[in-house]
Amino acid sequence: MSSAREANCDGLVGPTHSYVGLSPGNLASTLNAGEVSNPRGAALEGLSKMRRLSDLGVPQFVLPPHERPAVGLLKSLGFSGSDDVVLEAAWKSAPALAAAACSASPMWAANAATVTPSADTADGRVHFTPANLLTNLHRSLEGPQTTRALRRLFPDERRFAVHDPLPAQPHFADEGAANHVRLCADHGAPGVNLFVWGREAWERWDGKFPARQTREAFEAIQRRHGAARAIFPQQGKAAIEGGAFHNDVVCVGTRECLFFHERAFEDRALMERQVRAAAGDLFEPAFVEVMEADLPIADLVASYLFNSQLLVIPGEDRLVLLAPAETRDNPRAFAVAERLASANGPIGRVEYIDVRQSMRNGGGPACLRLRVVLTDAELEAANPAQRFTPGLHTTLADWVTRRYRDSLAPADLADPLLLTESREALDELSQILDLGGDFYPFQRDG
Repeated sequence: MSSAREANCDGLVGPTHSYVGLSPGNLASTLNAGEVSNPRGAALEGLSKMRRLSDLGVPQFVLPPHERPAVGLLKSLGFSGSDDVVLEAAWKSAPALAAAACSASPMWAANAATVTPSADTADGRVHFTPANLLTNLHRSLEGPQTTRALRRLFPDERRFAVHDPLPAQPHFADEGAANHVRLCADHGAPGVNLFVWGREAWERWDGKFPARQTREAFEAIQRRHGAARAIFPQQGKAAIEGGAFHNDVVCVGTRECLFFHERAFEDRALMERQVRAAAGDLFEPAFVEVMEADLPIADLVASYLFNSQLLVIPGEDRLVLLAPAETRDNPRAFAVAERLASANGPIGRVEYIDVRQSMRNGGGPACLRLRVVLTDAELEAANPAQRFTPGLHTTLADWVTRRYRDSLAPADLADPLLLTESREALDELSQILDLGGDFYPFQRDG
């Protein structure tokens, strides 16, 4: 068994972070639509979270924002002329399309890809499949640039395999690692992979909110990656209807511990039997379930208790739950969290962190990161300029302070100066993170 650690690849909030309400089924996004956002504050909150985890001994990498506004989308839909002219015309005649082209949604890196560590793959490499995210227009733009970003971060093809996204059609709707959980005795040991799906490809879905992940998408990813000990539990329909648009809103797991809500799985008993069978003699799973009576779905979605990061911290015997401040502020969620910490279970303590700008769009601490289990050699093979350090924190905080607005109303997205500001910021960032001069579309287009 090789030594390995779970690294976090956190999405850096982009300059166009806004509340436009683009995501049906995401109750926070809908509730806060039209409000004024603070891109600078959001990016600094994300950097502070990265710094806290780095200080705790968790390896951190930075995933760069995508270019927004996505002028290329608008040109492909028939708008023509200079980029400024295209944006102006789109905002006048098709504001919903223009808003989608401005979304900073790549900040939620849990949706960037599904990852299988080398301990579980057939060829001994770390495998990535970037998500096609086709359920929502604004997110469906992300796949190609995410693929480019992951190949820059993990360039060594002897150690890493970054696949293309699955075919962009509804049968293979894929939302990435937000619906994947890996359990194991140790990060470097063989694990059990839970691929949690919301609907089957040929199923007639009549729910109030979309079920975004198909079983067929995850089956294809499992085959691609050669992912061992895979099971395919179904996400609870009641959870989706209650606003849990991804499984990571109702479930989080690491090492032996699966921490989940009573409504998380359509068949909880079947899920447990399958996990135990797949774990075999490798480890004894620890199931930590929170009942609806203790935390109703409405409080769960408001507090995002399960969209926390469950962490292995060097020097600590039990796991640490890094929860959003909203969990602390919700009496029922706070009571559940504090009982966890006082019980003699796998979770030893809870920390709270402020990511309110992200939370108001329905993204908690877990949404902002992509987990990647890496051996020491694999860690060393990643792009060192993207490895988070105190020095990089200082550099990026200065960059954000200089380049980002501290107030952005939805109407401000139509400001042609925002396009110039964003491109200038991203051009500087590509140098800071050593991404190359051709990383963004505007750089390639001259």
